[in-house]
Amino acid sequence: MFERCVRCGAPSAARMSFDYDARSVWLDDGAERSGWPMCDAHADRLTPPVGWKLTDRRGSERRLFASLEVA
Repeated sequence: MFERCVRCGAPSAARMSFDYDARSVWLDDGAERSGWPMCDAHADRLTPPVGWKLTDRRGSERRLFASLEVA
C-alpha cells in the first residue's frame, strides 16, 4: 500500500522531519520510515519558517512512477 502526501493525498516520494530546538527541517527519500510523507511537488516547494534551515537529503534519483495516481 502506498503512503499518501499529508498535503494533497498523492503518493508520497519524500519524508519531511524537523527539530524545533535546532530550528532545522530536512527532507529524506520516501523509503525512510520517520517523518511526514510528502509528494515530490510539495517537497520541492517546501520552505522552512523564517530563521530555520532546510536540508534536502534526498538522492538525485527519483522514484519511478512517483507522479501516478493510485486508486
